[in-house]
Amino acid sequence: MANSPQARKRAKQNEKRRQHNASLRSMVRTYIKKTYAAIATGELEAAQAAFTAAVPVIDRMADKGILHKNKAARHKSRLNAHLKELAAG
Repeated sequence: MANSPQARKRAKQNEKRRQHNASLRSMVRTYIKKTYAAIATGELEAAQAAFTAAVPVIDRMADKGILHKNKAARHKSRLNAHLKELAAG
């Protein structure tokens, strides 16, 4: 356990940040799941709307360091590929 006042403060700050980051990570996952769910229904407009809503959130979290930029790019790429497949077929 942290003994010095400085270490106690850092421990409190780290815990607060950890909880905040977990919340943001959860939000991104929810947007991604909503997009996959919309794609699974087969409704193109709903899927495109969900994708359009998810992309800025994914980018924002990559900028903040919540997600790695390559992971964010991978998610967007895969979602877009599923969307194109839905539009084509």
